[in-house]
Amino acid sequence: MLPVWLLASALIAAFVLIDGIALLLTKSPEVKRIVPERFALNAEQDVELVFYNGNRRTLAVEVFDGIPDWSVAEGFPWMGKLPANAEFHVRYPLHFVERGPASIQSAFLIMGSPMGLWQRRVRVAGESETKVYPDYSPVLQMALLATEASRDLMGIRFQRRSGASREFLQLREYQHGDALNIVDWKSTSRLRKLISREFEEQRHQSIIFLVDNGRRMRAIDGNLPQFDHCLNAVLFVSYLALKQGDQVGIMSFGGERRWLPPVQGPQSMPQVLNHLYDAITYPVPSDYHEAAEQLMLRQKRRAMVVLMTNLRGESPKELLGPMALLRQRHHVILATLREQEVEAMVQSEAHSLEDGLSAGAARLYMDERRMIAAELETLGVGVIDTTAADFPVALANRYLADRARGVAG
Repeated sequence: MLPVWLLASALIAAFVLIDGIALLLTKSPEVKRIVPERFALNAEQDVELVFYNGNRRTLAVEVFDGIPDWSVAEGFPWMGKLPANAEFHVRYPLHFVERGPASIQSAFLIMGSPMGLWQRRVRVAGESETKVYPDYSPVLQMALLATEASRDLMGIRFQRRSGASREFLQLREYQHGDALNIVDWKSTSRLRKLISREFEEQRHQSIIFLVDNGRRMRAIDGNLPQFDHCLNAVLFVSYLALKQGDQVGIMSFGGERRWLPPVQGPQSMPQVLNHLYDAITYPVPSDYHEAAEQLMLRQKRRAMVVLMTNLRGESPKELLGPMALLRQRHHVILATLREQEVEAMVQSEAHSLEDGLSAGAARLYMDERRMIAAELETLGVGVIDTTAADFPVALANRYLADRARGVAG
């Protein structure tokens, strides 16, 4: 007769073997991933994994989805049970910390055997593609606020100018001095008071953004690189310009030269977004003179050219020649971001020698920027030099003011 321990061992081995065979015979669940077509930078959206367990038993699983390193997902690895012969949905929030095209690779699923003695790893849910755009929700909110009713709260100043080509804007109460030919007699009769039609001049102009994507724009300001702050301002002003019938073109220079020929009309906003969503900066110097020459070749018609860069102490010699070249045909504006940290350093109190040296260096840096701006203004170049928080509104106001003067028509 066999010893008890040997019988027990044989029985355990049989259970282990049967459990392993049961796992091998278990069908892998079918998994489908549902991913939004587009994400906004740092904005969470839900990704959904749809499981179908075609087995007669409940499956205990552990799931790892193939999200890229530059994304963040909570709740992974996910552990749970998939009911037998049923569909099961798992949703998780995902956000990306970089812009551009994104791929979510196949997920890995670890299945447990019926008695939990074995595990089997399988690859499920193929590759999924999506796009990560700049976080344009604040841009759209600002654009929606930029209306007749609320733009004063934002500091945006729409300016009108009389002209031969006009389009209807709105109805308003008659004001002393209004010409009789703008009185809306139907509305006057209905409301029993004089109502005038208000018109807005229809002047189709062109604005070209010349965006530096070299090393100057890689500095982090807040939680974003300066380059991203510039892109957000471009989106905001582009939205305003396209709504008013103006043309918008974009050329980047530095590490990569990209050109979006001028587009027109609100329906062109997706073209602007798709052009910018995967733009990146490069750790290389930017050649302003080459950028100016290229733009002169591409943009024959007079336009408002907005050069977006970051002024440095060595910039005057690099900028004066290219700006003079652009001024031969275009109305030119230099838009540059002041670093928030440097500005805070200038305004801070010095409590030590190190603090004093830092504050002095920051003041010297700011003085150099002011000298560069003054030198450029003598050439007739408009200069916007402000912080990231004020940048979109400052750029919008300059665009609207210059547009009203017809400088790029």
